[in-house]
Order: sequence, then C-alpha cells, then structure tokens
Amino acid sequence: MSGRLSPVDFITRSDRRIVALALGLALALIAGLVGLSLALIGPVYTAVLLIALAAAVWMLAGLENALWSVMAIVALLPFATLPFKIVLTPTFLDMAMGAVFFLYLMQWMTGERRRLATTPVHPLIVLFIVLSIFSFVAGLRYAGLTSSVLRRFAELVLTMTFSMMLVDVLRTPEQLRRFVLVIILLGTAAAIIGIVQWLLPDLLAERILVRLSVIGYPDGGVIQYIEQNPELPERAIGTSVNPNSLGGFLVMIGALVAPQLTTRYPLTGKRWHAIPIMAVLVGCLVLTFSRGSMLAFGAALVFIAALRYRKLLIVLIVIGLVLALLPWSQPYIERFAEGFQGADLATQMRFGEYRDALTLITRYPLLGVGFAGTPDIDIYLGVANVYLTIASNMGLLGLGAFLILMAAVFLYAWRARPHLSKLAGFYPIWLGLLAGLVGALVNGIFDHYFFNLEFQHAVTIFWTFVGLTLATTRIVLQEAEAREFARRIRAES
Repeated sequence: MSGRLSPVDFITRSDRRIVALALGLALALIAGLVGLSLALIGPVYTAVLLIALAAAVWMLAGLENALWSVMAIVALLPFATLPFKIVLTPTFLDMAMGAVFFLYLMQWMTGERRRLATTPVHPLIVLFIVLSIFSFVAGLRYAGLTSSVLRRFAELVLTMTFSMMLVDVLRTPEQLRRFVLVIILLGTAAAIIGIVQWLLPDLLAERILVRLSVIGYPDGGVIQYIEQNPELPERAIGTSVNPNSLGGFLVMIGALVAPQLTTRYPLTGKRWHAIPIMAVLVGCLVLTFSRGSMLAFGAALVFIAALRYRKLLIVLIVIGLVLALLPWSQPYIERFAEGFQGADLATQMRFGEYRDALTLITRYPLLGVGFAGTPDIDIYLGVANVYLTIASNMGLLGLGAFLILMAAVFLYAWRARPHLSKLAGFYPIWLGLLAGLVGALVNGIFDHYFFNLEFQHAVTIFWTFVGLTLATTRIVLQEAEAREFARRIRAES
C-alpha cells in the first residue's frame, strides 16, 4: 500500500491538534490572500475572482459539471470576461470550454476513455473545419492578423469540435436526458431574466445591467428599442445584449421544449410542468420583437406538427388568425407587414447588406475573403444572413460544404426514427433537437449570429444542437442493434 494519506485520511486519523493547526494555517493563508486582493484590486474584483475560483473548482470536479457550466454561461452570461488580462482577456465561455477539453483529454490520457464514439457525419464536420481553416489562412493576405481575430476563430473551431466531442461523451440515455434537461432549465432561466429586465423601469434595468461591465459587458446604452428609437417599444435582451441574438437562442430552446408538452414521458417529470416553461420562453421571445426569430419559431412548430402532431397545424392556423384580430397584437402585425414590404429602416438596411454581400461573393466566389477583413474598400464583412456570411468568409465551396453537412445531419437522424418508440421519452428529445436546428437554419435567413465570430455563445448553442442530434441518433441506433443482437441470440438458442 502507498504511504501517502489522502486529505480525508489526514483529517480522520491524525492528531486533532495537528489537524486544527493545519486547518488554521490554511484559513489564515486564504484570509490573507483575500485581504491582499481587497487591498490591491477592491471588493468587486475580489468577489468576481472568488466566484470564478469556486466555479472553476466545481467545473474541474467532473466532465459533466464542465459541460453544464458551458451551457450555463451560454444562457446566462454569454459575454462575460475576466476583469483583467492574461495576455488576452479570456471570456468565461473560453475558460469553461477549456475545462471541458482539458478533462476530456485527461480521460484519454488516464485510460478512462479508450474508444472513440463517432457517426458517419463526423468526416463532414472535419471537412468543414478544414475548409474554414484554409479560408482563414488564405484570407490573411487581405487583412493583417490580430490577436482578437485569431482568438475568435480558434473559438469557432473549438466549438465545431465540441459538437463531435459531445457524441463521445454522451453515450447513455441517462446522460443525454440530464444534459438536455439542464439546457431547458437554463434556457428558461434566461427567458425569466429577459422578462424581468423588460418589466423593470428602463433606468433601473440599465443600472443593473451596467453593473456587469466589471466582467466585460457594456457600461452604457444597454437598453434596446425598436429601430433604436426610445419612442418605440423596448425590446427584451436579458444578459444577451442583443435582442435578436436572444431571440435566436429562445427559438432553439422553445423548439426543444415544444414536443415535451404532449409526451407521456417528459423530461420535466410531468407534462403540466412543461406548460409554464413554454409560456415563459414564448413570452420572452415575443418581447424581443425579433421578427426573424418569430418566423423561425413558427417554422420549427410547423416542422414538429408535420412530423408528429398534424392536428397542431390546425391549432397554429387558429392561433395565427386570433392574433391577427386581437387589438393588442396589431403593432406586432404591423411590424411584420413593414418587414415583408421592406418599408422599415431595419429591413432596408438588411437589403443593402445583402446586395453588398452578393457583390463580395461575386468577386471572390470560390474561397471568399476569410475572416479577418476584405481586400477592397467598397466591400465589407458583416451581413444579417448566415448563408451569405459563410459564403463571404469561405466562398461558395464553404457554403456548399455547410449545406451538405446540415443535410447529412438530418439524413442520419432520420435513420433513428423507426426505433425511437423503443426508448421511453426519446422521440420528443429527437424531434425537439431537429426542430431547434430547423429554427436556427430558418433564423439564419434573417440574422448571422449562428456563424459570427463575435457571438461565440450563439455559435456554441447551434453546434451543441448538432452534437446532441448526432448523439441522440447514435444512442437510438446502438440500442436498436443491441436489441437485434439479443433477439438473434435467443433465436439461435
């Protein structure tokens, strides 16, 4: 046996006076460091540092904890950074993602993980990552490399890799159910924060949100209005800074929750638990006044209805007609009408961005211009459309690879459909994940957050849904193979 004592053995077996002395010295050292921190950087930064250290300890306690931490930051503090620089200023999401990959690699190094779980879609994800790296490097001849661009591009690559890692980590139905439930609960918390922020008086909400500036949030001008006009309605933003970004996130979470309303085995325990969750998510989504997100959510619900609950189509039509006639919904209907007619400033700006993006793609069709900048002064990177953004960054080659990848995800997922009924509660999870991707892909027509280096959290939630869809499908197919193998053994015996 080893002569080394664990901390528990030391406390339980050693002389109490020695234990008391050791604990006293440890507490004195901690108190001294806290006092020094208070003197040097002040109480606010010290509190942030202590919370960050506690979170780091919790994350490093297990890979599942680290995965949950990534989702918590995506939902609740997507733009949070350390209040000081370590060469760069790392975001909370960077550190959580780093903890995930560190723990995952440690499992391989220690032999805890010996066999990699993959799917037929993995090579296409790798191909898309390689194409993005190639476009990034090729585009450096058009604009100089900065540490900020390099860090953000590295985050993009790690996030896409994260989707493949999820397939290897979430191997059992229980692990997947827990992770999906955590995402739903965190999304609900984000929606509650958004609603409360919208209900608060503007000045009070501004003061509260500005306090987050200590961890990298804006220090003013946080509250958002339609067309940036305080005379028009306020838009819910929560801690997501941008109402359209929050809307896109809520679309995916709402689509994930929707099938839970009708299943016999909901993740929430009972079906009626899912009703207030859905109400909160939809309520906050409406308050974002994000027309693209609302259309995307409608597309996700139509997808769910067409695949599983066709009677829901009638319900959706009735709801749409009722909303069109209610007095309080008329401003919302007018906003949609203005958007379709191109009559409002926001839509006109989008049309201008589309034209400029098409000009860029026409000049650099194959590989785009990369992610750092453009070679011509009359074109620029930045268009409110995921597909035009990808084509601008990676050319038509990259856009084609992305569309093929997304088609492959859906085709692979479809293979699981005949076997879903064998795993209790898995059909609504599978359907909700696919609907979330449908919502994100439709939302990508109107916004660019799911492939934007400046919105790491939006990119993360998109690729998380990709990974979860693949993981769910793999688990279902693996369980089906196990049942078939058991059946053959019984038949032979």
